[in-house]
Amino acid sequence: MAYKFATKAIHAGQHADPSTGAVMTPIYQTSTYKQASPGDHKGFEYSRGTNPTRKALEDCLAALENGQFGLAFSSGMAATDCVLRLLKPGDEVVTGDDLYGGSYRIFTKVYEQYGIKFVFVNTSDSEEVRRGITEKTKLIWVETPTNPTLKLADIAEIGKIAKENNILYVVDNTFASPYLQNPLDLGADIVMHSATKYINGHSDVVMGALILNAEDLYKQLFFFYNAVGGTPGPQDSFLALRGIKTLHLRMQAHCENGRKVAEFLKNHPKIEKIYWPGFEDHPGHDIAKKQMKDFGGMISIVLKDADLQETFRIASRFTVFTLAESLGGVESLINHPATMTHGSIPKEAREKVGVVDNLLRLSVGIEDAEDLIEDLKQVLS
Repeated sequence: MAYKFATKAIHAGQHADPSTGAVMTPIYQTSTYKQASPGDHKGFEYSRGTNPTRKALEDCLAALENGQFGLAFSSGMAATDCVLRLLKPGDEVVTGDDLYGGSYRIFTKVYEQYGIKFVFVNTSDSEEVRRGITEKTKLIWVETPTNPTLKLADIAEIGKIAKENNILYVVDNTFASPYLQNPLDLGADIVMHSATKYINGHSDVVMGALILNAEDLYKQLFFFYNAVGGTPGPQDSFLALRGIKTLHLRMQAHCENGRKVAEFLKNHPKIEKIYWPGFEDHPGHDIAKKQMKDFGGMISIVLKDADLQETFRIASRFTVFTLAESLGGVESLINHPATMTHGSIPKEAREKVGVVDNLLRLSVGIEDAEDLIEDLKQVLS
């Protein structure tokens, strides 16, 4: 039977413990497993490679993204690193010009020194992606919506381009979550998540994930996954599983609050520009309607006539929103990308795509929307 999202979030990959009947997946706090004879075991040998708690999480993640295979990592960057290990010196990657700062950093500061070339393009223009491809291109890496200016890439259109050119295609689905968007259904080969964010949803776990369908590709990734060892422990896997059980409810609340906050900010005299794909005048609105169930709880704003000092002052005055890195938790967060999450990107490159000093990124949580709006009112006044 094909279950719907909420049912999968609560049950996929999880079964009552056979020894006790425990409904919740136990935390298998063990590094190793008894074997009847060498090689004769119950599917688990050593917890760097496989662990029952983590396996339940991986199976659940795969189900949520309509994939066959899931891999959980100790962070989103560990997941990203695992994919990049498929490349060889001389290979090229086409990716977005508006990326999470950690992705930009690992691309340019780690893998460029090994002879990998990264071509940064505006992924909201599928033809610009096509023009970035050469005979050396082996990977297309797309973030949609992007962090922090919420550009939308047409996942299906870029998928066609990747398939035509026999190029591996990865979509970072962190901002949307599996509830709002399923890139595998639209032509992606691999979906990547910083599961720290909406998937876990409670700001108490750092984790990453990859989900895919191709068994041969899964085996390649699993080799690096096990050999390099950037895997999460059972406690974090248990917490992420627990968080997933309310993902559908949380995302509905994030979207509802996001809409109310965005509508309040849209015509505020202190706001010069607002980025939120739910507005009809957002350049990616039609794409968002086509490939997302709703528009999410991420909003970025540019403050009118605010220098860096004034932007810092405003960012530090909130009482309900918390000034902090990360996003996607139940609590509302406000972030200054230029000096926080995107500080590793050179100023010129940041500002070229709109990540200016007076831009703030809001992760709208699931508190009462009226309280969030009052908090914004008192700060912007």
